[in-house]
Amino acid sequence: MEGAWRKVRRALGLRLCVRTPAAGGELRAPSPAGGCRGDAAVTVAAAGESGPATQAGALRRSKSGGRSSSSSKGKCAICFATMRSGRGQALFTAECSHMFHFHCISSNVKHGNYVCPVCRAKWKEIPCRSLSSNSPHGRIGINPNRSPQQDSHMVLHRQDPNRRRDVRRLHTSEPADFNDDEPLQHKEGFDNLNFGSTKTPEISSYPEFQTVPQSSSLDGFDILIHAKAPTASSGHITGSLVNETSVRSSSRAPVDLVTVLDVSGSMAGTKLALLKRAMGFVVQHLRPSDRLSVIAFSSTARRLFPLRRMSHHGRQQALQAINSLGAGGGTNIADALKKSMKVIEDRSYKNSVCSIILLSDGQDTYSISSNVQGTSTGHRSLVPFSILNDERHMVPLYAFGFGADHDSDTLHSIAEASGGTFSFIEDEGVMQDAFAQCIGGLLSVTVQEMRLSMECVDPGVQLCSIKCGSYPCKVARDGRNGSVDIGHLYADEERDILLSLTIPKSREQTSLLRVACAYKDPVTNETIEIQGDEVKIKRTISTVSEPVSIEVDRERNRIQAANAIESARAAAERGALAEAVTILEDCRRVLSQSFASQSGDRLCMALDAELREMQERMANRQLYEASGRAYMLSGLSSHSWQRATARGDSTDSTTLVYSYQTPSMVQMLQHSQNHCP
Repeated sequence: MEGAWRKVRRALGLRLCVRTPAAGGELRAPSPAGGCRGDAAVTVAAAGESGPATQAGALRRSKSGGRSSSSSKGKCAICFATMRSGRGQALFTAECSHMFHFHCISSNVKHGNYVCPVCRAKWKEIPCRSLSSNSPHGRIGINPNRSPQQDSHMVLHRQDPNRRRDVRRLHTSEPADFNDDEPLQHKEGFDNLNFGSTKTPEISSYPEFQTVPQSSSLDGFDILIHAKAPTASSGHITGSLVNETSVRSSSRAPVDLVTVLDVSGSMAGTKLALLKRAMGFVVQHLRPSDRLSVIAFSSTARRLFPLRRMSHHGRQQALQAINSLGAGGGTNIADALKKSMKVIEDRSYKNSVCSIILLSDGQDTYSISSNVQGTSTGHRSLVPFSILNDERHMVPLYAFGFGADHDSDTLHSIAEASGGTFSFIEDEGVMQDAFAQCIGGLLSVTVQEMRLSMECVDPGVQLCSIKCGSYPCKVARDGRNGSVDIGHLYADEERDILLSLTIPKSREQTSLLRVACAYKDPVTNETIEIQGDEVKIKRTISTVSEPVSIEVDRERNRIQAANAIESARAAAERGALAEAVTILEDCRRVLSQSFASQSGDRLCMALDAELREMQERMANRQLYEASGRAYMLSGLSSHSWQRATARGDSTDSTTLVYSYQTPSMVQMLQHSQNHCP
């Protein structure tokens, strides 16, 4: 036994004083002069040896005469796992008295962080692991049959400022192909689940008027098609962190999620700390069937780890990698996007739902100098790579612009081209809430590849146009049919499509449209088709007009507001802020006179509040540059896809953007607000 401890002592390379422990006790360094000299402590648990209360045979070098300090609640502040003696793990106690797993904190230091993750105290002594370590999963096993040289991968180094740059470069080189993703969870684990939703999307139709005079032939008769996704399964979002068995509480589809994080120099300090906290929230709410990969970028981009299932061990490794991040360098969004798409394209296995989350707080400083097609602005924007536009690889990217200096044009363009949304995080304190709202949707996808199709029934009826925001649509040349590709929907999410028709004169009831829907269940991969009811109108002799459908009028108002925002933004980019404010003011006046508004419609009130907020953010050029542009772009993104985005203070629910929130988004957002660390 004593031979083993001597080997441990030599492996640690520490000047320790050793005494033989009492039976069942722990081995401590005696304090001949009031305690051992030094600031940091390393505890190594002998593999396979433990006692009911104390660790049988351990080495300690601790502050204040061997006194050992542990972190809050006995958990490692990096991976959040419990720190227990006797599990073959090394524990590191810093001079500030906070304790961590040795493999967690050594990885943190390897990437250049020389401050305590808990109290931010600067360390004089830092843990370091040599690159030749063969210990699996970072666990330090003590084997008495191994030589001191074989066990010499765990040491303490006195910090040398001149070595900081070298230490930051010590990371594993990336493979040429990213086909090293972890296999999906075995399906046997789900055999007892009733996969697939028993409900189907709801398709409703609302003609502009229920009756039309027989003598009238109308051009531009509007019909609203309303689609709503099935409700989420019960227990979809729990009030506690996920565990290995929580997957049985609901039957949602597993997710492949790639997060792309800006760690440039401008993210140093509080920003990076809040980003790590937000990512910790995301990691803890993924299930063992979900997979996560993280890409960090500054002057270049690097993959921290491949797509990995978020089992207990997977979450520990993910949190360790995230907490090891340090800030520095420029902002290379292009390289980050290439790497994120490579992760998705090269994967050997595929979960049915896949998304990218991108966060940046600065202007791209590398090779992006082209303008977005179809815009009148002269601002530099990123034209997304062809792989983002290739339908075979269409993966929605959800972009988050952080603070006043981010490139909102670029981020909005990337998100728009991929089918994702752009969110504006104005207050750094609500970053976690913004992420929570986003994943509340991503973790509740109930419909994929949804397509609405409509066919004219009466020979004289023709389909003129489809207003559906950014969703791809087409109308046949003869105007007899058309379609809209909705794609994926979150649980309870709704979409409104406004159709414009030509209606002939008729003395009898007129059948206008027949609507159908086809989609894929993301859990069963089954394609399901739904036939909707025919849309009909009555023909009367009377010419007395009836009130317009409030559903149709509400959607007209929303489209009109979105168009006004786009026009005002174009004017603002030309420098005509006064003209932009006038455009929004005119739209507010028109909306106030609409039938829906005069009926007290809440959506109209939210639209008015949204437009008024945008006017205030265009009071001067400085304010517009700092927040007005990003606020308007996040609003356009939300209207374009009819999906909730974070904008400004994400706790403010008075603006229109939050009318798109789903119950799953709201529940996850509340969970974030109620469980802030």
